[in-house]
Formats: sequence, structure tokens, C-alpha cells
Amino acid sequence: MTVYIDPPTWPGHGRMWSHLVSDVSFEELHTFAASIGCPPRAFERDHYDIPSHRYEEAVRAGAVQIGSKELVRRLTESGLRRRKHGGQAHRPGA
Repeated sequence: MTVYIDPPTWPGHGRMWSHLVSDVSFEELHTFAASIGCPPRAFERDHYDIPSHRYEEAVRAGAVQIGSKELVRRLTESGLRRRKHGGQAHRPGA
């Protein structure tokens, strides 16, 4: 199982965020996210939003640290990329 996380450089709601993705499957991503206590509501289209204070926890659990551009490249090449304007998100349990 390999999931990836980018640095917490994305601002929102008064804090900084990372993105957690899989380049294998949404099932793998949901399983990993659940294992670190990430709530299903943190899933958005093709990634989980991870607050900066949980970044190190995700890395300790096995998420591989990569840059944001590399994260998007891997997600796109895997066919799992879901843009805002098209495609439906696969929610956990859906």
C-alpha cells in the first residue's frame, strides 16, 4: 500500500492543509485514511484534506512525502484524478 501526501501549504479555514492520495485505488486511500482516523467528510473528489497538525502522523503511518506537482502527476497518470467540473467523487462506503 502506497499513499502520498504533499506538504501542508494549502490555506483554508484558518489553517494549512495537505492532500492525501493513492495512485492505485480509492479503496486503498479510504482504508489508509480510516486507519489514521481521518473522517469521511475530509474526502474531496480524489483526495483527503489533511490539516497541518496531522501531517507528521500521516507520514509516520506510511504516507510518502512528495511535492504537490508530483502528487498531481501521479494522481492524473493513475486515472484517479477527479476535477471539480467533471466526474463524480467516490465517497467511502458508496
